[in-house]
Amino acid sequence: MSLQMVSTVSNSSLLQPGFSLLNFDGHVFFFGQKGWPKRSCPTGVFLLDIKQNELKMKPVFFSKDSCYLPPLRYPALCTLRSDARADEYQYIIHGGKTPNNDLSDKIYFISLVSKTSKKMTFQCIEKDLGGDVPEARYGHTINIVHSRGKSMSVLFGGRSYTPLAQRTTETWNSVVDCLPSVFLIDFEFGCCTSYILPELQDGLSFHVSIARDDTIYILGGHSLQNNTRSPNLYKLKIDLPLGSPAVTCTILPGGISVSSAIVTQISDNEFVLVGGYHSDNQKRLECNTIVLEDSKIEIVESVCPEWTPDIKHCRTWFGCDMGKGSVLLGIPGANKQIIPDANYFYILRCKGGEEDKEEELITQTCSQTSSEDPGDSTPFEDSEEFCFSAEANSFDADDADTYNEDDEEDESETGYWITCCASCNIDINTWVPFYSTELSKPAMILCSGGAGHWVHAQCMDLSETMLLRLSEANVKYFCNKHIDLNKGLQTPQKVMCLKKPPMKPLRKKKTMKLSTSTKKSFLRRLFE
Repeated sequence: MSLQMVSTVSNSSLLQPGFSLLNFDGHVFFFGQKGWPKRSCPTGVFLLDIKQNELKMKPVFFSKDSCYLPPLRYPALCTLRSDARADEYQYIIHGGKTPNNDLSDKIYFISLVSKTSKKMTFQCIEKDLGGDVPEARYGHTINIVHSRGKSMSVLFGGRSYTPLAQRTTETWNSVVDCLPSVFLIDFEFGCCTSYILPELQDGLSFHVSIARDDTIYILGGHSLQNNTRSPNLYKLKIDLPLGSPAVTCTILPGGISVSSAIVTQISDNEFVLVGGYHSDNQKRLECNTIVLEDSKIEIVESVCPEWTPDIKHCRTWFGCDMGKGSVLLGIPGANKQIIPDANYFYILRCKGGEEDKEEELITQTCSQTSSEDPGDSTPFEDSEEFCFSAEANSFDADDADTYNEDDEEDESETGYWITCCASCNIDINTWVPFYSTELSKPAMILCSGGAGHWVHAQCMDLSETMLLRLSEANVKYFCNKHIDLNKGLQTPQKVMCLKKPPMKPLRKKKTMKLSTSTKKSFLRRLFE
């Protein structure tokens, strides 16, 4: 084994615990950044280009018929082929955390549709499922099994938030183990079926699963309920006859009590297990070799690399399989670094260069590897892992296309994520859609005050009906700050007076003047 440090070029803050790697045609693609994607790469998927021990990132595009794929951290993913020996494949992505810490229950299919020297284009499709649909979760695994000419997906483990009916103020954001159910997913008909097996008593997360033909081996994992790391080795066998599938589970001896371990494949039937945790605060620096032969599994100790002092003394670490016997490892950077949230990365090669052949590996691996994320996790929480399943190869493309955070316009000051007013509370890391028309960015409206500026519709307390009306009508809008000023500057409209015809003067009535004697005579008669 050999260990080599890799330097990142101006973008190491994107490489945070919880992301995943996809491998298409020997090229490695990064997916699942911590925050929402920026305008320079709205897809949130990057090509990882490693040349001369330097890591660069280049944006990737989606086809027009693709659905929106949020940056999911700690999802379960694996490759899907039409049959076990097929060359073409696509990736299945299920679950994971969004940048708002919401859990996803959606399942996506992502495939490479076109590739040139300067542009990679993916297609992403969301798949609808029926039946016993798995709940939203993270830290789980998904694999594909093949039996009797048919294939199915098998999903197991993970964590989820406490059900709403059981939440209290103190435990509102607490996570719990998902039930230890085994889900069989038939993508041809879009249906799911769950199975409860007596051998699986406790929920597990951040475990390792290795699939070969019709068998899946589950190793290690952490249980929140018991705060233990299972020493058991489970063997799931899935039979797919013409009728209903048959699922059986067997507990085998020789397991390892570990969580967040990384597994990489070095030959058709040989794997290397690296890293993980023995306990909440103790890393596992040992390595093991796993051999699969004739429906049997053998786990033996192997020679470990010479770990650097930084790796030995750090409290947490994370990493994942890069494919073909290579593992990417990361450790937290120093607190005094110029770039915040930066990490140090190493590549661990588990086999010699003469054995590194360009070959498609039939056996699939899926492991949940670790790193503690103190920003949005409970203490330890098994270090919130992520998956890799790729190998880093050089990609001969123009360096002008390399993604560089320093070259990107800061969207906290411009664009959709500006501070539009004194009471603005729109933040790129915590924003969630407010209007039904919003997808990945907040709705904005142009204020005509002064030289004109954009404001968030939500900050202006606009209803959705009013927002739609303003977007359709050809009228000027003034924000809360400029509406009073605009009223004061407006010239009052001239009020036209109504012309009324002149009124005719009233004629004076003629009155008769009575003499005094006549008045006295009249009064005398009145009182008689």
